[in-house]
Amino acid sequence: MALDPLLMDPLAVLNHLFNFIAPALWLALLLPLLARLFMKKRPLARSLYAQAAINFAASVAVLVLGLLVFGADGKMLTYLAMAIVCASSQWLMRRAWLN
Repeated sequence: MALDPLLMDPLAVLNHLFNFIAPALWLALLLPLLARLFMKKRPLARSLYAQAAINFAASVAVLVLGLLVFGADGKMLTYLAMAIVCASSQWLMRRAWLN
């Protein structure tokens, strides 16, 4: 199968896009839940949906930036940057600096 989006059918394009954003989706969904589990004494700054949405947007931005910089997706440095950016945004949303 060709990687050119003009030569792929729409389902193949959707499959590629979903597989591209899947790591960001899982990280964005699991991080607020785990933060709530392990950081019980911290006040919630936002709802779980808002935290997941903000983490997802930040993670997808890092994945796109990694794709532009490296010319390919799936680089471990991009995933490391995504984890650091997502954890930092979660830390800011949980107001962890207050304690």
